Amino acid sequence: MIVALIVVTTILVFVVVDLLLRMLLKRVRETRTRKERELALDIGLKLDVSEEAKTLKRVKLADPKARILAVDDEEIILDSFRKILVLAGYSIDTVERGSEVLGLIRQNDYDFVFTDLRMPEMDGVEVTKAVKHLRPDIDVIVITGFASIETAVETVRFGAIDYIQKPFAEDELLEFVKTALIKRQDKLEKQMRHKIRLIKPGTGESRSKFELNVPGGVFISPQHAWARIELNGTVRVGLDDLLRKIFEKIDHVELPETDQEIAKGETLFSVKYGDYSLKIPSPLSGKITSVNTEHAEHPEWLAIKPFELSWMCGIEPSMLARELRGLRIGLDSVDWYQKEIDRYNELSSKFLEDISQYESGESKEVEENRNAEYLKLLVGFSKPFLQVENPD
Repeated sequence: MIVALIVVTTILVFVVVDLLLRMLLKRVRETRTRKERELALDIGLKLDVSEEAKTLKRVKLADPKARILAVDDEEIILDSFRKILVLAGYSIDTVERGSEVLGLIRQNDYDFVFTDLRMPEMDGVEVTKAVKHLRPDIDVIVITGFASIETAVETVRFGAIDYIQKPFAEDELLEFVKTALIKRQDKLEKQMRHKIRLIKPGTGESRSKFELNVPGGVFISPQHAWARIELNGTVRVGLDDLLRKIFEKIDHVELPETDQEIAKGETLFSVKYGDYSLKIPSPLSGKITSVNTEHAEHPEWLAIKPFELSWMCGIEPSMLARELRGLRIGLDSVDWYQKEIDRYNELSSKFLEDISQYESGESKEVEENRNAEYLKLLVGFSKPFLQVENPD
């Protein structure tokens, strides 16, 4: 009894200490990041970038969430933009004249241009038209006062995606930009067609979300498992690159026992995403000789591991020659993957339509609803070929 109590107490102490250390490290990282951004803000305001634009002030971060160009003839508004957005992780350029925007968008890649509506020489409507003509890939957002809302709404006809009313509080601006960035990322993902990359000797893998790795010499099952025949005759099996990139935040991996006999089509391993468990069928029959316990301990690593290190199980096949006929390899798998990607893109379009109804309201509620709809998308993609279980 005493020994059990000591063991339980030790475990509890370990858990508490681990939790405290994680919280402390998180706070240290947040403090360090904030100091780095404050330093970047201080240095950026001292740089001389007048050769690009007379009133230009620039603050660049190493890995920004987005790059923003803001134009307003009120310096106090631009000061607020810089201080609020830089500390939140955005790189920002600011100018005081609309005409200066035109040269900057030719030389730099921005995600957003924020433009005041009422400015001398060149107003926000003209800036919107010019940006969408010269750089249609940049999203334009109009800054307006209450009296000009009707005109701001009208700029949507010329390509602006939204408007923000001044004066604005810090949390209002941050939430607005966060929502705009989500919309932009969704739009870009919808527009971008995935590239299928056939990996050959000497060709490196791509970590891009929009590039799918299909290594040569690897067999692919219709259920998105890959199988590679090793020199000793065993077969390593894993989750293919498409599912790894679609389900990039897997919560749990369940692996089989070694020495277990398994038939083709029976569940080999499972991955859990949210409340759903996706059971991956075995592409081959045989005896399980090894499992990659690393994925059970660190499922979050699965999405970032190189292809060959993402294996789940080793199998000693019993009917290899016969069962390989049902798998794809090489160019045959590339054609099939393109059809699967097209199917995913169709579901993504439906997802973007569904989340549009959640783009107003409290931010926490918006995020929860968006996540729920995205989960439906992933499960909808998987149902034709996987056994999907919802414990509820």
